[in-house]
Amino acid sequence: MAEIATENGWHERSLEEGVVGNGKDGGQVRVQHENPSVAESTRKSTCQLSVPFLQKLIAEVFGTYFVIFAGCASVVVNLTKGTITHPGVSVVWGLAVMVMVYSVGHISGAHFNPAVTIAFATCKRFPWIQVPAYLSAQILGATLASGTLRLLFDGKRENFSGTIPSGSNLQSLVLEIIITFYLMFVISGVATDNRAIGELAGLAVGATILLNVLLAGPISGASMNPARSLGPAIVASRYESIWVYIVGPICGAVLGAWAYNLIRFTNKPLREITKSGSFLKSIRSRSQLN
Repeated sequence: MAEIATENGWHERSLEEGVVGNGKDGGQVRVQHENPSVAESTRKSTCQLSVPFLQKLIAEVFGTYFVIFAGCASVVVNLTKGTITHPGVSVVWGLAVMVMVYSVGHISGAHFNPAVTIAFATCKRFPWIQVPAYLSAQILGATLASGTLRLLFDGKRENFSGTIPSGSNLQSLVLEIIITFYLMFVISGVATDNRAIGELAGLAVGATILLNVLLAGPISGASMNPARSLGPAIVASRYESIWVYIVGPICGAVLGAWAYNLIRFTNKPLREITKSGSFLKSIRSRSQLN
C-alpha cells in the first residue's frame, strides 16, 4: 500500500518528482540530480510505459482481484448459507489483504485501493503521473472479481456483495471517513516510516481492516476502498449511495496520511536514533552468525 524498499521490510522510499533508481539491494531509492536537465530526462523516462511499470499494474490487478474475490465471496456465501457469520467475514477481509500484501507488496506496493494511491500522491510519496494507471488497474481487478462471483452465484439481487448504507448516507459517510482515516494512519506508520518494524506491516494492515469490518460492517459495509464498492456496483448496475464510498474513503485516506505526517518528526531510521534496528533483523543476523 506504499512503494516498497527492501532495506527494512515493507517500507516506502519517497518518489518525489518521480525520480527513482535501483538500490544495491534491488529496492527503489530516490536519486538526487544537481543537473536539472538530467533530472527532467529521468523524470520523463519514469513516466513512459515500461516493463517494470506494466508488472506493477498487473500485480495491482491480481492483488485487487484476489482481495475483492475473497472478501466479497465471504459476503455472498454468508448471505446464501449463513455459515460464515459477520466475524468470519471480517477475518476473511483481513487475511485476504495480509496475504496479498506479502505476495506482491515488493512488486507494486500493494495499494489495492484508489484511496490509498491518491493519499500517497497528495503526500508526494507516489508520483501523480502513475495514479490514473494504478486506479484503472485496481478498478479492473475489482470488477473482474465481482464478475466472477456473479457468474458463480447466478447474480441474484439478494446476493449483492456491494456496500449499501443500512442507515442514513451521512452516518455511513462519516463512518467511512473515520475507519479509512484509521486504516491510512496505520499504513503510513508501518509502510512509510523506516523506524517501524516493516516485516510486520502486512499483519498490522490486515488486522486493522479486520477490526474496521468487524465494527462498521453492519452499518456502512466497511468499504474503505472505492474499488471494493465500484466493482460490485458496476457488475450489478446498482449505484445506490455509491458516492458515499468514493468520497468517504478518499477523504479519510488523505486526512490519515497527512495526520501521520504531522507526527513524523524525523525521517531517520530507528537504528540511527537508538543505535539499534528491527528486532527481527537482529534475530536474523544472530542466527546467520551462529
